[in-house]
Amino acid sequence: MDLRFIAPHLRKLDLAGTEVLVACTAEQERPPHGVAGLVDWRLAGRISRLMEEGIVTGELGEVVLVPGKPKLPFDKVLLFGVGPERELDERVFRHVVEKMLATLEGLCARSAVVQLPGRAADLIEPERAADVLLECAGGRPEHDVWTLVEPPEAQRSVTQHMVQERRRVREL
Repeated sequence: MDLRFIAPHLRKLDLAGTEVLVACTAEQERPPHGVAGLVDWRLAGRISRLMEEGIVTGELGEVVLVPGKPKLPFDKVLLFGVGPERELDERVFRHVVEKMLATLEGLCARSAVVQLPGRAADLIEPERAADVLLECAGGRPEHDVWTLVEPPEAQRSVTQHMVQERRRVREL
């Protein structure tokens, strides 16, 4: 799996050339934050209405498909529930990432724009998030490219970390 990056701005997301956008929602998170919040704004509050109706709860394990077009360049917007935000640790992160991978495999989506769980609120370090993602995706050839939604500082940090890790692997 190749990792790429995109900034968390609607104008940048509009330029992404993939069919699927992946975002996360937490329980009791009203209005939605991060990429889910950007999508909610662009879709004139659609995600907020789905939350009010109890269709999107943010419960751990929840997956909701929302059509993106014509207001977004993505055919599909997938919302993954992460449970209560205060309980989002590495175990929950790994569980949600595994669910993301399996869901995208089921959709035959080889590439996606993804905001990883907890990254909008900086609940997991960007380097650790990338490491766990690559561990989870390790034996799965079905994923070509994930474009991670990260601010520029995190993009640089993850890129530098990956370069250092590659060096470490070569030295062994």
